[in-house]
Amino acid sequence: MVKGPPFVLFNTLAYAKFLAIVFVVAWVLVRRRWAPLLPWVAVAGFVGFSKPTVIGAGIAVLALAFSLWLCRANQDEDAPPARIAAASVVINLVALSFLTYGSHGVDPFTLVLEAFLVPVGRGPLTSVPAVLVGGVLCFAVVRAKKVRLVFILGASYVFYAYWDWRFLPLIFGSSTVDWLLGNAIARAEDPRRRKVWLVATVIVNLGVLGVFKYFNFGVDTAAALMTELGFAPPKIALQIALPIGISFFTFESMSYVIDVYRKDIEPHESYVEYLSFVAFFPHLVAGPIVRPRDLLPQLGGPPRWSSAEASEGLFLIAWGLLKKMAIGDYLALNLIDRVFDAPMQYSALECYTAVVSYAVQIYCDFSGYTDIAIGSALLLGVRFPLNFNSPYKAQNIQDFWRRWHISLSTWLRDYLYIPLGGNKNGTVRTYINLMLTMLLGGLWHGANWTFVVWGGLHGVALAVTRAYHESRGKSRTESTAGSPVWKALAVGATFHLVCASWIFFRADSFQKAWAIFAQLGSLSTFHPNLHWSVLAVLAAGLVTHWAPTSWQTGVRESFIRMPAPAQGLALFAAGLALREMASADAVPFVYFQF
Repeated sequence: MVKGPPFVLFNTLAYAKFLAIVFVVAWVLVRRRWAPLLPWVAVAGFVGFSKPTVIGAGIAVLALAFSLWLCRANQDEDAPPARIAAASVVINLVALSFLTYGSHGVDPFTLVLEAFLVPVGRGPLTSVPAVLVGGVLCFAVVRAKKVRLVFILGASYVFYAYWDWRFLPLIFGSSTVDWLLGNAIARAEDPRRRKVWLVATVIVNLGVLGVFKYFNFGVDTAAALMTELGFAPPKIALQIALPIGISFFTFESMSYVIDVYRKDIEPHESYVEYLSFVAFFPHLVAGPIVRPRDLLPQLGGPPRWSSAEASEGLFLIAWGLLKKMAIGDYLALNLIDRVFDAPMQYSALECYTAVVSYAVQIYCDFSGYTDIAIGSALLLGVRFPLNFNSPYKAQNIQDFWRRWHISLSTWLRDYLYIPLGGNKNGTVRTYINLMLTMLLGGLWHGANWTFVVWGGLHGVALAVTRAYHESRGKSRTESTAGSPVWKALAVGATFHLVCASWIFFRADSFQKAWAIFAQLGSLSTFHPNLHWSVLAVLAAGLVTHWAPTSWQTGVRESFIRMPAPAQGLALFAAGLALREMASADAVPFVYFQF
């Protein structure tokens, strides 16, 4: 469960304000002569997020006028001269300090640390060093050669730190170690030394995952086994929170070193660009898992602006929010959570509806996050690869994994299944590799044996599907061919197989999972808990998913072609719908826990 302030959640107004600020500033900083405006953003942000006053607005306007004058005084398109950068930092810092001392009695940097829940005291011993260090850092950013990228990197770290600032050293350290190891591998000519550095990155990254994500799981499993054998092991637990998104940014960073080792990519020269690749906030906490070859060239290349891509980005953000909040959250709060918490209180029909609803919820929740992430990145001139392709239209389980969480399934294929040997060492070894990949893929999702069973079920289903196709001599393309009736039956069977496995994914324990199956087996049909509104939302989720792809594409393209006022009205209508269907509290995304 996500802790801390809700700022990190994509489905909050705070994120909308954050994205708006990053969007405006990032494009202003495309021309470096406007870099002296950057310190003023802090003044404007304080005035905008705090209770507005006439004095505050007046100070912000005066600071803006002075900053604009400094920008116009700088005729050079390179970094602003030191005197201009220093003047911008000083005047805006004075203005901001006046405002923060007047309203909170503290300097702006200490106020920021307190907002991030950093335990700092008040007084000269804190304020003086904070102001000096903050001023120097701000001056360095204004003068930075890649000021736009440095700003995006800083914004990404702010985005992550607002959940829990204590994990900033983790993502920074992990990124730095992998960047250094990638360079070391590229410089090494001895194959054995290259392999040593590769093993080092695997140990570091999997070690981090093991400590934060699987330590307690391993200890609890070992303790349960020892108890069954008659021993009384001591209680050991690592009482730390799980960093959100640790599985995603660990996989991304590790894939860079592996690609350098394989010589698929050259080692990246820019440290700042690499840090930005790992920490880029749209995909930081729940993916998609973007490969270095896809993202690094976009971050390191010249910024590109496309009004069509920006319109597509706005559409995807709105569509993702509607899927997540209007469909996924509504089903979860009004049916799914209740049934999975106490399945024995519901009939077979209600449990079946809840299971199907969870399949819709997790798709709308995760693909909705992906839509928002892709849309946010598009607004900054970066395009992420496709991560979902109507997975419940799949005609077999192989087809499902080519459509569901594509960035993870391809990562597991390229960095786990193929290194294990893939299908090159005989039939038996192929199936073993397939099962190991899916079991580890299940464990990747969470430190619970229910996730391992979920992965195992998919591994068995993949093995059976592969064996069936091989026995009939069918290729992947031929395996999805057939009459419309056969296709419909295949889609229905695959969907229900996936739904059955979702029971283990969603259930808190095996007992809850077996209770769901037991209730389904009762075949009872009373349904007082199936309100018409829940059924209507479920139907909307299923219909929109199974609608022809051309319809979905047509709606998106129509929005992109709309004039700006019409787009604004459409987004306003979407906002009203979200307001009516949203829950009182922001519901975290399912995949934030991974």
